[in-house]
Amino acid sequence: MTRHFNFCSGPAMLPTAVLERAQQEMLDYQGKGLSVMEMSHRSSDFMAIAERAEADLRELLAVPDNYSVLFMQGGATMQFAGVPLNLLGNGGTGNYLDTGIWSQKAIREAEHLDSAHVVASASDNRYTAAPAPADLSLSDDAAYLHYCENETIGGLQMDYVPDTGVPLVCDMSSSILSKPIDITRYGVIYAGAQKNIGPAGIVIVIVRNDLLERARRETPTLLKWKAFADNGSMLNTPATYAWYLSGLVFDWLKGQGGVEAMARINARKAAKLYEAIDASGFYGNPIAPANRSQMNIPFMLADEALNPVFLNEAEEAGLLNLKGHRSVGGMRASIYNAMPEAGVDRLIEFMRDFEQRHG
Repeated sequence: MTRHFNFCSGPAMLPTAVLERAQQEMLDYQGKGLSVMEMSHRSSDFMAIAERAEADLRELLAVPDNYSVLFMQGGATMQFAGVPLNLLGNGGTGNYLDTGIWSQKAIREAEHLDSAHVVASASDNRYTAAPAPADLSLSDDAAYLHYCENETIGGLQMDYVPDTGVPLVCDMSSSILSKPIDITRYGVIYAGAQKNIGPAGIVIVIVRNDLLERARRETPTLLKWKAFADNGSMLNTPATYAWYLSGLVFDWLKGQGGVEAMARINARKAAKLYEAIDASGFYGNPIAPANRSQMNIPFMLADEALNPVFLNEAEEAGLLNLKGHRSVGGMRASIYNAMPEAGVDRLIEFMRDFEQRHG
């Protein structure tokens, strides 16, 4: 069996060591005679798995005690509705920073509740640079400010944390666990699992406890953060196997040296790839250097007619899922935590060889 390098934006590559451990425990989890997939979520064995996963995540991100960590379902997209439903019960308006497609999706969900104010938009520069802090204009009744830290599709990453005096809500789906963050600067952080956390099926919500009381009356029970906090994320049957695998990833990250060590590796991987793109007249990246994502790196070929050839040859070379999103085109290399540096080196080598043969 050969493991290729998977540059998919999500569901993304998982650490080989995690998959091997899950394989070993697939049929018989630690001598229990059954798979984790077959366990009751109320059993002492699974409760131990869940508690350990939360404890490890809290340790990795230094989550303070006055924050709840929720393991929910529906992906980050469900939280586009969950954010305004959980934070607008005391009135006010949801404020949003528009830096790309995922920001826009969150804005549209808030518009369904007639509560969305765009504080600034990167549309003026075709989403190639984040608006400056001075350009953010909040509404007078702002209940929170929402932004997406890293836009997976366009490859734009924020180079600052907004400081506005209202609770800060951040979609960190593509960047969580890739570097240290100061949790105390945020009211809410949420992230879909299928990039840096684990397989698809879970969304992590980290919410400051004083914000748990702000839900609108019509908030459905399965979207209500307080209900999940009060029930240890066991309000209904959770995505047990995704939760288990996420816990294995957290344990693996601790073994790598935590998010501080991953930040150094991720910075090195991204710098290599951007350097190769910038040194070439054959490839290009449109994002302002200050806002270039370390997780999702889009690049274009000078001759778009070569795109199918590039993708076919890349796949033959064991470099998978490099096709850019349909709304952007070109290529995109997602290099999350589980992508080894050797995978980035192999991609750069392939890109240089392809340029020599087709440039």
